[in-house]
Amino acid sequence: MIDINRLAPFYVIFAASLWGVDGIILRPALYNLPVPLVVFIESSIVAILLTPFYRKQWLNIKNLQRKDWLAFIGVAAFGGAIGTMTITKALFYVNFVNLSIVILIQKLQPVFAILLASIFLRERFPAVFFFWAGIAVAGAYLMTFGINLPNLNTGDKTALASLFALFAAISFALSTVLSKRALRNIDFELATYLRFSITVILMLILVSFLGNLPDIIKVSKKQVLVFFLIAFTTGGPAIFLYYYGLKRISASVATICELSFPVTAVVLEYAVRGNLLNAVQWIGVAILFFAMVRVTRIKPIVHEK
Repeated sequence: MIDINRLAPFYVIFAASLWGVDGIILRPALYNLPVPLVVFIESSIVAILLTPFYRKQWLNIKNLQRKDWLAFIGVAAFGGAIGTMTITKALFYVNFVNLSIVILIQKLQPVFAILLASIFLRERFPAVFFFWAGIAVAGAYLMTFGINLPNLNTGDKTALASLFALFAAISFALSTVLSKRALRNIDFELATYLRFSITVILMLILVSFLGNLPDIIKVSKKQVLVFFLIAFTTGGPAIFLYYYGLKRISASVATICELSFPVTAVVLEYAVRGNLLNAVQWIGVAILFFAMVRVTRIKPIVHEK
């Protein structure tokens, strides 16, 4: 009989791969809309679609403690709002150039997540974990850039793009850690719903303050379709799978599994633009996957509060 916990990392890997589709294929079509409005609309669609399925579970919300609510608010703020807005803005600034400084900075996310997990969740690992985690990051770099440097000149807004990408990496890292804490006393299904619902509330306040709501009339029919594609693929389902996996593994292991995101970007780069990987990049792919498998087999010593 297959141990379900051993398969958990692969759910995170698949979810992160879906996010790659979002950034390369879907999100560029929303370029002309204000970023906060984009996040508000996509989160609202998912929350509305999920509401009928979770009405019967609302009583379980009463069991959440104050620290649980703070964790969910943090997840919505850093993962659903700040992280999504800053990475979207960063990609807008570099015109969605796959091999840009933005993608390089995103490779730092595991570093931040492992550090934050050790502080807030007291996750502890043997030295071999950090060795393979470093190998995974190196493999992700080789797979994305080969032996070349990232494109550091994507226009006069490269510096701003780098700053937004850094905020995104830190925000998503913190969201991973807080998500692990939020899942402690609740099922992953309801956690998915709460994540989107709280994000909607936060984004409604923000778009109202910024005066972005009237811009909703600028959403074209094609963009409505894109929003629903996001909701049914890289939005709700991806977070659902991600939380399912995260519930069963440590935050530090999950953040390494999230490096599968650039795999999707590289595959789509070939499928959409015909850019085939060179030999060095294929070596990077092999290194990344081998290191991720090794990381998932290392059992952490977790002392949670």
